[in-house]
Amino acid sequence: MPRTTSTLPFPQRLRAWVSRETTGGALLIGAALLALLWANSPWREAYASLSATVVGPAAIGPIPVHLDLSLSTWAADGLLAIFFFVVGVELKHEFMAGSLRNPKEAGVPMIAAVGGMAVPALVYAGVLLTMGDPGALHGWAIPTATDIAFALGVLAIFGRGLPVAIRTFLLTLAVVDDLLAIIVIAVFYTEAIHWWSLAGALVCVVLFAWHVRSRAPRWFVLLPLAVVAWTLMHASGVHATVAGVLLGFTVPAIAMRGEPESRTHTFEHAVRPFSQGLALPVFAFFAAGVSLVDGDGPGALIGQPVVLAITAGLVLGKLVGVLGATALVTRLTPLRLPAGIGVRDLLPVGFLAGIGFTVSLLISELSFGDAEHADGAKIAILGASVLAAILGGLSLRWDARRARATDMNLDGVDDEVEGYIGDAKDRENH
Repeated sequence: MPRTTSTLPFPQRLRAWVSRETTGGALLIGAALLALLWANSPWREAYASLSATVVGPAAIGPIPVHLDLSLSTWAADGLLAIFFFVVGVELKHEFMAGSLRNPKEAGVPMIAAVGGMAVPALVYAGVLLTMGDPGALHGWAIPTATDIAFALGVLAIFGRGLPVAIRTFLLTLAVVDDLLAIIVIAVFYTEAIHWWSLAGALVCVVLFAWHVRSRAPRWFVLLPLAVVAWTLMHASGVHATVAGVLLGFTVPAIAMRGEPESRTHTFEHAVRPFSQGLALPVFAFFAAGVSLVDGDGPGALIGQPVVLAITAGLVLGKLVGVLGATALVTRLTPLRLPAGIGVRDLLPVGFLAGIGFTVSLLISELSFGDAEHADGAKIAILGASVLAAILGGLSLRWDARRARATDMNLDGVDDEVEGYIGDAKDRENH
């Protein structure tokens, strides 16, 4: 008889707790709040000194690799690669065995993701041009991102009683959003490419792919290959987190050699606790520490055009993009929403998609070299993400209290709802 969570050994209980969607969102918020408090306290110089502490050698082996990095850079380039590895594994699973396997079923959330990226970028650019700050246009991709862990955490807390299909829709949208964001980072935020280093990184990815598909892959082989792939990707000029995504994509998504579950599931289960419990909170801690008391004060910082542009892009642009793209595709094409989901369910989904946080913070660091724009962008990301989470939570509870029709997606067939968020079956699967 399977043991309950409470009877498992402490390390396993800790891993299970850290892997929960609600825990991931709470740790992110907690780390960001701690950083904000410290960065605006009388001891803020200690926070700035800690963030700027340089660790690492200047070269590794015969290839000059500049790895004398500050702790904040290590968090953004190094630890965040763990998060992107999990994203890569999730993408591989969704494309091969999950919600993206059937293009007809995945079509609506995929197009909604595209709309949820295009409209915020246009809103961002429009606000900046209207307010006369074209110098910040380089950050156009900041409001296009969706934080999977944070968004799913809010849904898990406030979406109880709603069909599980809403989570699948949001997950599909967020996964496609992350894939597009990764492409944006690789294409638009790479200044120069060192081709030999990039080739070496790709060779390591190929070797990783070969061994991860072998009969008995060993961590003491995979881990060094992953580290070398990351190191060479960092040296190539392409953002090092891209190495994490590529490595995640190589993990087999179909059970092989008589294994009870796919290796994407096994690897995700193994790495997710480190991603949600260590990588993301540490990154948030170093990325969110913006001082509001130095310089011209909080009024000048919050009054920047980039703050309004990002806030409008994440909160309004995401909502309009997701709802607008869905309305167009369901009216003009044969594609329909999944069974159990109605148009009203997309209101909270649109708000939750506006929780940018992790990837938005990363893109803001890549976009702005000057502290003025960078600090304003981070404040806007944090504020807009919290606002989107609050609006998403309120709209989820409003949605859950309303009666549901038998044909929510209006396809002429009564919906077959397979489960509800928060019920016993849902808790067992998540």
